[in-house]
Amino acid sequence: MGQCDARNLSPAGMDFDSPEYMQTSLAAAITLGFRPGLFYRDARLKGLNLLTTYASGCIARCGYCGMARGRKPTREKTFIRVAWPRYRTDEIIAAVNREDHDLERVCVGMITHPNAFQDALTTVKRFKKETSLLISVLIAPTLMKPGMLNLMREAGADRCGVAIDCATPELFQAYRGSGIGGPHVWDRYWQMVEEACQVFGKGKAGVHLIVGLGETELDMVEAIQRAQDLGALIHLFSFFPEEGSYLEERDLPPIGQYRRIQLARYLINHCGISKGQMSFNEHGQLVDFGVPKDELEQIVMEGTAFMTSGCPGKDGQVACNRPYGNERPSQAIRNFPFPPEAEDLVQIREQLYQY
Repeated sequence: MGQCDARNLSPAGMDFDSPEYMQTSLAAAITLGFRPGLFYRDARLKGLNLLTTYASGCIARCGYCGMARGRKPTREKTFIRVAWPRYRTDEIIAAVNREDHDLERVCVGMITHPNAFQDALTTVKRFKKETSLLISVLIAPTLMKPGMLNLMREAGADRCGVAIDCATPELFQAYRGSGIGGPHVWDRYWQMVEEACQVFGKGKAGVHLIVGLGETELDMVEAIQRAQDLGALIHLFSFFPEEGSYLEERDLPPIGQYRRIQLARYLINHCGISKGQMSFNEHGQLVDFGVPKDELEQIVMEGTAFMTSGCPGKDGQVACNRPYGNERPSQAIRNFPFPPEAEDLVQIREQLYQY
């Protein structure tokens, strides 16, 4: 069938389910040569993101997600702002092995579907056997049973992600759980973070959090600290309104809010600073990061704190750099997929203190 986009084929009599097919990001489709396109400022994708896919879809109803059951019809089904086309797993692996790319890691993600664990496990085994990429798994805690994380590690995954997304139990229930008719439970997600740290090791589990779902900066820093205390790092996202989703009318979080959380995450995960050393105003906004002014200025101007946070590649640097997954290239870059340049750093410093 060649390098085809399965969404452009006639669906009559054809099954595009995993594990024979996987969804991948538009950025990965461009990188692998499946779709034409160029990256703004010559960004280079280093992490291949895959998702299990089924004709019956995801059983969850997350209020901000393009994959949610019950999402209003749109011109094109999207997830994290852009289309996620399906391709044959065989073709994806063949494209990876051509090596005309910068990919260092693959993340095999599970949507909430009864077959997702076994199909993700099959995919992990194939990538371990047939490619040289490092492998992460993004699990669906609602589906997980005892022993499943061990099976993923034994199959070849060296890191595990848990997309909690919401910073507080109230927001989680409202947008992922019973408040929206969804199956997810806050305590179960955090339990899986703890188990992932035990199975994969401290520092090898990642918690996804989305800034801008209605939490305060204090709420978000408390969630970051909770993950850090368990031994998990934070993979930070900025909310983007998905067309047709329950939260399609919500605005992006202010850039100042996002910059402060990026810096707080970096300080907690990498600099030994804790939430208890930070100060917040009456609106729950960060006003003191617990670091002397000259040291903080140096950290800010290094720029690393404002780059994408995610699983590392073979060089120890972030591989899951997700170019422009939080914003359109015409908007202010939220997660830099490359080191910020001098002009970027001047803007970042200004944005950091916008309240």
